[in-house]
Amino acid sequence: MSAILAFAGSNSSTSINYSLVKYTASLIEEHQVRLLNMVNYPFPMYSEDAEKEQGYSNALKELYNDIQEVEGLIISVNEHNGGQSAYFKNLIDWLSRLDRGFIKESKIFLMSTSPGKRGAIGSHERTEKMLTRFGAEIISTFSLPSFKDNFDSEKGITDKDLAEQHRQALQHFLSKI
Repeated sequence: MSAILAFAGSNSSTSINYSLVKYTASLIEEHQVRLLNMVNYPFPMYSEDAEKEQGYSNALKELYNDIQEVEGLIISVNEHNGGQSAYFKNLIDWLSRLDRGFIKESKIFLMSTSPGKRGAIGSHERTEKMLTRFGAEIISTFSLPSFKDNFDSEKGITDKDLAEQHRQALQHFLSKI
């Protein structure tokens, strides 16, 4: 049984990307899934001064260790003004300073969603490029457009075609870990 770490790139208590990750994790039966709510992982804005003065927080070290211990990651990224959220970019900045190879050879199911019709695709594309730059292997991708129209907290993805795309992407990811 493989271990999977699942989290959203958002630290919002009302994150729709966390809802998508939580739903996705609930579909996995034959693997151990650890779901992280990033609300519990506050980090100061990265700067060399903060790194020198404060070093690396225990929360950062724990997250790094969690990433190292699993066979796969499920990440859903949010979008702010067409790009990655400041929180997610900051998280990657801190992790890469702790160890530039923090995500090297990690197998990832990368997702995104937004209230809009593009499904946070701008952030999704930037994140894919950034994570592969650090050596991650993106196994599957999925973007859910118009979250409020296509997702129900009890039923999950309500559009049949999108639900099937998500199922196939998840199954492909699981087959590779």
